Amino acid sequence: MTALWEGALDQPAWAQDQWLHGDIQPGNLLVQRGRITAVIDFGLLGVGDPAVDVLPAWNLFDDASRRLFRDLLQVDTATWYRAQGWSLFQAVMALPFYWHTNPTMVHLAQRLVHEILREPD
Repeated sequence: MTALWEGALDQPAWAQDQWLHGDIQPGNLLVQRGRITAVIDFGLLGVGDPAVDVLPAWNLFDDASRRLFRDLLQVDTATWYRAQGWSLFQAVMALPFYWHTNPTMVHLAQRLVHEILREPD
């Protein structure tokens, strides 16, 4: 985990800030007939590193879908690694915060850590 975090920090900075949602995770997506129909909860809406909105790669998709997601977004390597770091940050912060109050969020955070750590280099 430490190596992944340090690798994310070692990536070049993004070229310019972009508007981002900041919390694209399963609980903030509305799905109908297997398709995402809306994104909700704009509490983290802001301007910053576009890698933040690549988090669905690990909190929504399996390996094959993750590769397709990356290809369709045309995510460069630096953004991908920064996105892994953001994902790890989100999961690690959620674990102690929700540990005694929200077992669903704990489960999602644990799954997110698992998916991030099994990502091939």
